[in-house]
Amino acid sequence: MKKTSVNRRVCVAPMMDCTDRHERYFLRLISKRVLLYTEMVTAQAILYGDLRRLLGFSTEEHPVALQLGGSDPKGLSAAARIGEDFGYDEINLNVGCPSDRVQSGRFGVCLMAEPDLVAQCVHAMQSVVEVPVTVKTRTGFDDRDGYEELCHFVQKVAEGGCGTFAIHARKAWLQGLSPKENREIPPLCYDRVYQLKRDFEDLEIIINGGIRTLEEADSHLRSVDGVMIGREAYQNPFLLASVDEKFFGDVGGPTRETILDGLYDYVRVQTQQGVRLHKVTRHVIGLFAGMPGARAWRRHLSEEGVKPGADAEVLRTAARFVKGGM
Repeated sequence: MKKTSVNRRVCVAPMMDCTDRHERYFLRLISKRVLLYTEMVTAQAILYGDLRRLLGFSTEEHPVALQLGGSDPKGLSAAARIGEDFGYDEINLNVGCPSDRVQSGRFGVCLMAEPDLVAQCVHAMQSVVEVPVTVKTRTGFDDRDGYEELCHFVQKVAEGGCGTFAIHARKAWLQGLSPKENREIPPLCYDRVYQLKRDFEDLEIIINGGIRTLEEADSHLRSVDGVMIGREAYQNPFLLASVDEKFFGDVGGPTRETILDGLYDYVRVQTQQGVRLHKVTRHVIGLFAGMPGARAWRRHLSEEGVKPGADAEVLRTAARFVKGGM
C-alpha cells in the first residue's frame, strides 16, 4: 500500500453537477484544510476527451482528489497517470454511484459484486502513480448488503493495495430508486462503518452520508478516521468556516465578507476569460443560508447571473441584500 500525506480528517464528497472547479475554488475560500474531490470523470472521457476542460483546476484548490469511474484496469491506470500529471493529490475510484448510466457502463456500486476486479483496478492504478489510490463505496446494494459481504469486498480490495475506503453508510437499490432517492431512502447504518474500522484497524476508514453539523462530524471521528460531508456542504457551505479551527487546530476562520472578497477577484478573472457568471454563482447561493436577506441574495444571483455580460458587479449587488449579516 502506498503511504500518503493527504489529510482526510474532513472531506467534501464528490458530487455530480456540483463539485466542479468553480465550486472547489469557492469552498477553498472557506476552508484551507478540507480535502476536496472532483465530480466523477470516466476513464474513457479522460482518454478521449478535452483534458483541460475535464481536469483543469486552480492551484489554490489543493488538496484535491480526482474521482474516476470505470472498470477496465488498463484504461483506469492510463487515466490515473494523466490525473497525477495534472497535479491531483489523490486518485479515487467510484464504487458507489447507483445511476443507470454507470450501471450500463459496468462501474459504480455494481462493482461491489466484483471485488477481485476492483482490486485489479486499484493495483493497476497504483502501479503507475505515486499519489494514493482510494475507493469510495457503500455498505452494499440490493439484497447484497450483509456485513460479511462488505468485509469480503474490503478485504479483497485492500489486498489489491487500497489503504483508504470512504464508505457511504447506506446501501443502494439499483432498480426502483433514482440517484437522489438512493441518497435519502435507504437507511443510514453508521454502526456498520464503525464496526468495519474495528475489524480493519490498519485501514483508513472515512464515513459519509447524512452528516449535517460539525458536532455530528466530531462524534463520528471517535469511531472512524475521517468524515466526508456531501449535500450539506453544498447547500450550507459556511458550515466549513469553522472546520480548520475545530479539527485542524488553526486559529480563526473566514467571515462571509472575506470569502466574498476572494470570490470577487476570482469572478473577475473568470468572466474576463469568457466564463459565464452563473457557472460560478450557481454554487454560492447557499452562502447565506438561513440568514435575513438570503432569499433576495439567491433571487438576484439566479436572475441576473444568467444574463449575457454579467460580471462581479452582480455579485456585489446581491451581497448588499445581506450586508448586515456579514
